[in-house]
Amino acid sequence: MIWFLRVFFAIVLVSMLCVTSWASRQCALWDIPGSVGGHPWFIATLFDTYWAFLTFYCWVAYKERSWLARIGWLLAILLLGNIAMAVYMLILLFRAPTSSRMEDLLLRKS
Repeated sequence: MIWFLRVFFAIVLVSMLCVTSWASRQCALWDIPGSVGGHPWFIATLFDTYWAFLTFYCWVAYKERSWLARIGWLLAILLLGNIAMAVYMLILLFRAPTSSRMEDLLLRKS
């Protein structure tokens, strides 16, 4: 399972870096037309996305013991979204032996 998750989160990271780079070359983030930025579904999608980021962050805050790490990961997740989340997961997954169980990955070490 660990190897599958390593591949999965590597794909997430690479695809997010690619699509973000492509979108940045097309137009700047702040150049989104008002008709898009004010659209109800755009706003609903942003709410959905940021609540998902904060939900994932709750687990990160549980896993991390240091307040500095907790604050750093909160900022990274809020600013970089799935890029930061994929990096966090890859760090955990490459620290874990391939024989690890899901409990070893998900639960805080004592």
